[in-house]
Amino acid sequence: MTEGREQYVKVHFHLEIEDDWPPASVESLWAVDQGDGTVKLDNVPWFVRGVACGDVVATQTDLDGLRWAGDVVRRSENCTIRLIVFRDGGSGAARQSVLNAFHQLGVFGEGIEKFGMVSLDVPPTADLAKVQRLLNHGVAEEWWDMEEGSITAAWRAAASNWQPAQP
Repeated sequence: MTEGREQYVKVHFHLEIEDDWPPASVESLWAVDQGDGTVKLDNVPWFVRGVACGDVVATQTDLDGLRWAGDVVRRSENCTIRLIVFRDGGSGAARQSVLNAFHQLGVFGEGIEKFGMVSLDVPPTADLAKVQRLLNHGVAEEWWDMEEGSITAAWRAAASNWQPAQP
């Protein structure tokens, strides 16, 4: 590893398919090699459950040189939230407007055209209650459907403290 430069690698995750979803049996994520058999995930997962950007994951290399994910050894405290965008058929403009709305709340992510999806990386510094209100509002308005791919105790606490607005 070159000092001062991060070495990016692909780490592969086996996916469990249920009711034909997700549409693949393996997802590969970019990660930074930590030099000790672990990697720090550096992008938001589309389909893998239980991991988030910034998590440190143990890996094993197979005979073909592919790195496969094992257990999470250190959590980043980020959350992974996935949306299937319904507005405008999940168009690029609709996905970008979703990303822009969440970006204003300190949340980052990316969209993928093929499934009309947005995958959000919610850092612990974001206002989790505001993020959850926006998520729930979008579900109620049928702008998107939502899945919690990886959540934290702070996320659960914010959800339990959430009260809908009184009429």
